[in-house]
Amino acid sequence: MNEKKKKGIFRHIGKNIKGYGTATGLTMLFGCMEVMLEVLIPMLMSVIVDGGLYREEEFMLKSFFSAELIANRNRFVITVGLIMVCVAIVSMMCGLLAAKFGAVASQGFAKKLRSSLLEKIQSFSFANTDHFSTSSLITRATTDVNTMRMTALQLLRTLMRSPIMIVMSTVMAFTIAPHLAVVFLFCIPLLAIILAVLMKIGQPRFKRMLKKMDSMNKAVQENLVNSRVVKAYVRGDYESERFRETAEDLRNAQLASSRLFTMTGPIQMVIMWGCTIIILFLGGREIIFENTGLLTGELVSMVSYTTQAVSSLTMLSWLVMSLSRAQASLNRINEVLDEEIDIADGSSDAEVANGSVDFENVCFSYSGDAEKLALANISLHINSGETLGVIGGTGEGKSTLVNLIPRFYDALSGTVKVGGKDVREYKLEKLRSGVSMVLQNGSLFSGTIADNLRWGDPNATLEQMKEACYIACADEFIDNFKDGYETMLEQDGANLSGGQRQRLRIARAIVKHPKILILDDSTSACDMTTDEHIRRALRTSMPGTTKIIIAQRIASIMTCDRIAVLDEGKLSDIGTHDELMARSTIYRDVYESQMREEEEPNAKS
Repeated sequence: MNEKKKKGIFRHIGKNIKGYGTATGLTMLFGCMEVMLEVLIPMLMSVIVDGGLYREEEFMLKSFFSAELIANRNRFVITVGLIMVCVAIVSMMCGLLAAKFGAVASQGFAKKLRSSLLEKIQSFSFANTDHFSTSSLITRATTDVNTMRMTALQLLRTLMRSPIMIVMSTVMAFTIAPHLAVVFLFCIPLLAIILAVLMKIGQPRFKRMLKKMDSMNKAVQENLVNSRVVKAYVRGDYESERFRETAEDLRNAQLASSRLFTMTGPIQMVIMWGCTIIILFLGGREIIFENTGLLTGELVSMVSYTTQAVSSLTMLSWLVMSLSRAQASLNRINEVLDEEIDIADGSSDAEVANGSVDFENVCFSYSGDAEKLALANISLHINSGETLGVIGGTGEGKSTLVNLIPRFYDALSGTVKVGGKDVREYKLEKLRSGVSMVLQNGSLFSGTIADNLRWGDPNATLEQMKEACYIACADEFIDNFKDGYETMLEQDGANLSGGQRQRLRIARAIVKHPKILILDDSTSACDMTTDEHIRRALRTSMPGTTKIIIAQRIASIMTCDRIAVLDEGKLSDIGTHDELMARSTIYRDVYESQMREEEEPNAKS
């Protein structure tokens, strides 16, 4: 058995409830007080019935109330009634306080659990993230955490209240009429057996329901993110039908699991009314025919205690069913929190000294299989301040190569060095602070343009942002906006064109003033003039920064100091444009092909 299993399913709960011990304790305290006061109410009701309404002679003999008070019927009923009202009000106040502190504790627990999940997800490498779909992670951080919150609240309110209510109601019932209270003892094992069966059936149903919820969230996410593609291909009806099928699957899974919850209600009613009928029948016979000393008020309180005990058992049954669902959610949360981070933080707290990059016989595989390499035996030295172009066909390993520099992935074998030091020695924060990367499919965030630029440097001044935007040619369109740098962006910059989004992402990377700037096909949506302006500005404005430019167009990298050609995950050749034209067949074929494509439209025109 591994260490995680030894710790049990609740291994991550302890650290997430710290700080809310007082609220938890007060919830239980006021819950216990509420129950104790509730148990007094049937007894006081019995006193009013026997001493005030029926004025049973036997009650007069054994009552602890004064004879003078009992003699005045109206005064007696009003006095005991006022006591009962006061007890009920205090019990209600205790219940409200228990609910308040229970909400504080459960909401706090959910907040810390959600924060723990997000912190863990943020520490994931790309490989770790690949283990979970985005929609699944969203469901775990929202639906599953909310299930845990509701269960925690129910646990705090029920776990102390119900057992105490059952015990005290049973004790009071045995105090009044032991021979009738025996009926209670048949309820507990019967309900326990039923609950065990329902829980065994429910667990796999809850797991299926959560998986269906993942699928539905995935469908919603895809439609929202790719709404323009859906409209462009007129696939709205198809996507709507696909979503209806997904929603129907979720509905069926939810119905299958919720049926178990709905069954507890009828079961409770059968048991409660069954006990009530038996107690009324047997107790009524004693009062009318046998004269065993059982009083009318005592029979009424016996029925009340029966209701309290069975209702508490039902609350426990709901708790057990909720725990069954919560167990499925907790297992899914544990999967994220238990995920082993395959990229561990290094021990060196040093900053990146310079922009030199070295690949020493580097091999990499996404699956970890040495037989399925995405990069094979790459050896490459990039000087600090050098501009390196990288070209190659789709799937040849260009993006994979640069992803190893900030340690989004780790090499399967070989060494990647930045600033003369193995990247595995750096603390990730220090390493990534020295590297700016404009990804192929990078994102912008909701907020102002300035907010997005300050992702590169939270303390960037307006002048620094303007300088970065000039280099990236983003100032051309920002200056045309009414609010300039305070212009609000929609989600992922939906109110900008593709080229504008790319230029803004480049400016954000430049604001960081990195030692190494990586542009991964980041000007593909820009026209040739803008592309040339950006490359020229990068050369003159950031002379000390190492620049690695991945491009499909040779025109974008022709002026680089050197160009690396990748072919089937291997470094085919490296050199200047002229050198590669002279000796690299792959590079020359790509160049000539692109030149012909540009010349043909011009010839036709």
